[in-house]
Amino acid sequence: MTKKRLTGAHWRKWFRVIHRDLSFFFSGVIIIYAVSGIMLNHRDSIDPNYTVKRHSLQAEGTFPMTQEDISQAMVMEMLKPIHEEKNYTKHYFPANDKLKVFLKGGSSLEVDMQSGKAVYEALKMRPIISQFNWLHYNPGKGWTVFSDIFAVSLIIITLTGIFINKGKKGVLGRGGIELLAGIIIPILFILLL
Repeated sequence: MTKKRLTGAHWRKWFRVIHRDLSFFFSGVIIIYAVSGIMLNHRDSIDPNYTVKRHSLQAEGTFPMTQEDISQAMVMEMLKPIHEEKNYTKHYFPANDKLKVFLKGGSSLEVDMQSGKAVYEALKMRPIISQFNWLHYNPGKGWTVFSDIFAVSLIIITLTGIFINKGKKGVLGRGGIELLAGIIIPILFILLL
């Protein structure tokens, strides 16, 4: 019985198979983490989980009013034109002439008690992207295990990808230059920040 010699071509064949199969299997998770990562990177300029729309309106009633004039029933009447009366949670006065009403789901209504001018801030959860972000924040033990497997698989995908090509396109040619550049860029950010 002769021993089969393991050549570079043999290893590259297996690297290609492993690289391809893990890439296909984890492509959905890669997209989820990439999209939520972009949103979370820009959370200073855009809320990654909610859309916020502000609407100016005139509250119903006779103004000016004082805190003593306002009952929960009156607040409910103010919410009717924006169809939020069923979503009332509570209200308070951040200042003597300001009424703030909190609504289920995070929306709110702020009323100037002198003029009746109001700002309705409607908060709506971003469909799909908010769920992506939820996964990115690691929602539980099962996801932690899956994420760890995913992280190890990314290392395997990367290492197998490095050695798939040989020659001028491989790690000893153009691929090596690209690999080195990809390592240097994060190191520079670490050192310069």
